[in-house]
Amino acid sequence: MHHFSVCVSSKTCILEICLAWDPSQMFDIMHLTASDAPPAGPSLSGQPSWCVCANCREMPSDLERKCCGQQQQQHCISRLPHMGAYILQEGVLRLARRIWTDIRAVPDAVESNRQFRYAAYRQFVVWQYGALGQGHRVVIPSCCVWTIRDRFPDPHGQYQGCVPQR
Repeated sequence: MHHFSVCVSSKTCILEICLAWDPSQMFDIMHLTASDAPPAGPSLSGQPSWCVCANCREMPSDLERKCCGQQQQQHCISRLPHMGAYILQEGVLRLARRIWTDIRAVPDAVESNRQFRYAAYRQFVVWQYGALGQGHRVVIPSCCVWTIRDRFPDPHGQYQGCVPQR
């Protein structure tokens, strides 16, 4: 049983209770309270002009030139502990791939960095947006795409990039 201090407001009480049960929600709260569309700032040592978090890299198309929007580098989505725990762990991705192939009744491909990369992209989308449904797509921020690519690189550096809705 948790004991809580006297709360200043009902919102504060709810927040204290939620954080006591699951402290990792603090990262989600920080993400939600950040401004939605900060203006692009000056380029930091090779950073694209459209990047605010200082972790993005240049992308091949305008569609893919998307930043997470966090103005401080340490709050960048690609640097959150959740990213490492849910998106970059091979064990988590193996389970996610197994569930995905079972639900879609498709044969499981040979384990490779490519398969881990695609599973990580799917995991990221579910983590940030929920299940979108067949045919619905979102663009993953460049900082997160490159964090995934760095963890599961293509041996030849060849990446497909974002494919618009079919």
